[in-house]
Amino acid sequence: RSRRGPRRRHPDKLHADKGYDYPHLRRMLRQRGIRPRIARRGIESANRLGRHRWVIERTFAWFTGYRRLTIRYERDPGLYCAFVTLAAALTCHKRYLKLAT
Repeated sequence: RSRRGPRRRHPDKLHADKGYDYPHLRRMLRQRGIRPRIARRGIESANRLGRHRWVIERTFAWFTGYRRLTIRYERDPGLYCAFVTLAAALTCHKRYLKLAT
């Protein structure tokens, strides 16, 4: 349990690139009940993992278009969370308009 609020949930699996291919990291993830999907150095190509990671990188790139999020001016986490939510809503709206036309 966390100190305040409801119990935090952890992901079922973690996708990562070859930079995280270390036995101690894999062991730590398994101890926490998280299945590691980490590309192996020198064995596995990163192409299969890249399709999942690309979604995250693309989303971060969309958010860098909002200057207020690129440089964090807000000290209050609630305000920052509100601006991230607003940026996500605006991004989804722009995407919807592009797909609808």
